[in-house]
Amino acid sequence: MDDRLHMERILMSGIPEKSGQAVMLAGWVSVRRDHGKLVFLDVRDRSGSVQVVVLPQHTEAGDVARSLRSEWVVEICGNVNARPEKLVNHDQPNGAFEIEATSIRVLNTAETPVFDVLTDGKEIGEETRLKYRYLDLRRDRMQQNIRKRHEATLHLRQFYSNEGFIEIETPYMTKSTPEGSRDYVVPSRIEKGKFYALPQSPQQYKQLLMTAGFERYFQVARCFRDEDTRGDRQPEFTQIDMEMSFVSQEDVMRINEALLIDLVQTVYPEKKIQTLPFPRLTYQEAMEQYGSDKPDIRTDKNDPNLLAFCWVIDFPFFENDDKGGWTFTHNPFSAPKPEYMSDLMEKRNIGDIVAAQYDIVLNGYEIGGGGIRNHDPEALKRVFQIMGYADERIEASFGHMLRALASGTPPHGGLAFGFDRLMMLLQNEPNIREVIPFAKTGEGRDLMMQAPSDISPEQLSELGIVFPKA
Repeated sequence: MDDRLHMERILMSGIPEKSGQAVMLAGWVSVRRDHGKLVFLDVRDRSGSVQVVVLPQHTEAGDVARSLRSEWVVEICGNVNARPEKLVNHDQPNGAFEIEATSIRVLNTAETPVFDVLTDGKEIGEETRLKYRYLDLRRDRMQQNIRKRHEATLHLRQFYSNEGFIEIETPYMTKSTPEGSRDYVVPSRIEKGKFYALPQSPQQYKQLLMTAGFERYFQVARCFRDEDTRGDRQPEFTQIDMEMSFVSQEDVMRINEALLIDLVQTVYPEKKIQTLPFPRLTYQEAMEQYGSDKPDIRTDKNDPNLLAFCWVIDFPFFENDDKGGWTFTHNPFSAPKPEYMSDLMEKRNIGDIVAAQYDIVLNGYEIGGGGIRNHDPEALKRVFQIMGYADERIEASFGHMLRALASGTPPHGGLAFGFDRLMMLLQNEPNIREVIPFAKTGEGRDLMMQAPSDISPEQLSELGIVFPKA
């Protein structure tokens, strides 16, 4: 009788509970060792691995076992046997057990892998790893990174929900507005010559949600910026975005500091936060003491489990652009600190205006930034005037925001975390590509899908796009 008829598959992690019982497993062959009469297999699934032995009396299973190669997908029925004490591998979760296989079924074969998936992958060129990402993700380090990302996401969602926030999705296809970086644009087929833009952040929508009366919003948001990439930056990334009404700067900082402390203590109990509460530095203090507004204040930079959070506050609102005019340092939607509001409205002492803007820094990286927003339409309009925008341009780009703010918008503020960057630091990885399942290269290319790519002449024609002849 087929062993599989009365069995349900169990995971490798469930093996210790099945000692002395018959089980069915399924997974990938990591290693095969043929010792003549005995064949040993290391088999893994999403939860762990176990050693399988095929004894001489199970001739059919033995024949199949000898044919197996690395990364073949198999189903194994057998008995869970406790190992003798002297053979127990205390470094493995299932090191006290092995599976005596009674039958083996090949579910799929595999070509010889282009690289070894059992190492940490650091010896392999990154471009090769990204080209074959579906294989790279099989390695234990990458599995752990992605699973920890999942745990952190769940924790963040639950924390905000417990604090009365609701998760609201905002559009991916929106309007191109000047927000500091280049937009990725999407041509419209129906309205030829016009374009959507992919959001650099949900900034405007989340403020509009405050106008709408939701008061506490959050989102695990996908964002897109057409800018040069770095080890801690990607053209598309994940942002933990939040906004809240009827609050001060202190309120926003307090709730997000509590979030980070709770996240570390729950998901990363092995890590230590250097200072509680988080230290605060003004922008001027950070620049004077550390020469950076992203200071690394760790007392021991060789300790991989030491986390030194700090807040940097009181940023200049404006700075000179390359044309001798003014541009914002962080966000045009921030409010000045109250004592600087009259300077803003009268457009005087512009270089001295301080914004109600704050960044959260971890081990020398900015992991989040936020501010109290301009909820007065005239004050927001004044920001764009200082930046040299004509009234017609202000209306064309931000008229919807001005009208919304004039509709009874409460004081509000928020913060957004760069989630990939945060996970990079928590996982002790050198760049964010190691914590993103399908990352792009440093040049923004998807080597696995070969994107960006050409599109057909028919698609270009439908969109009304014509490239000039070379």
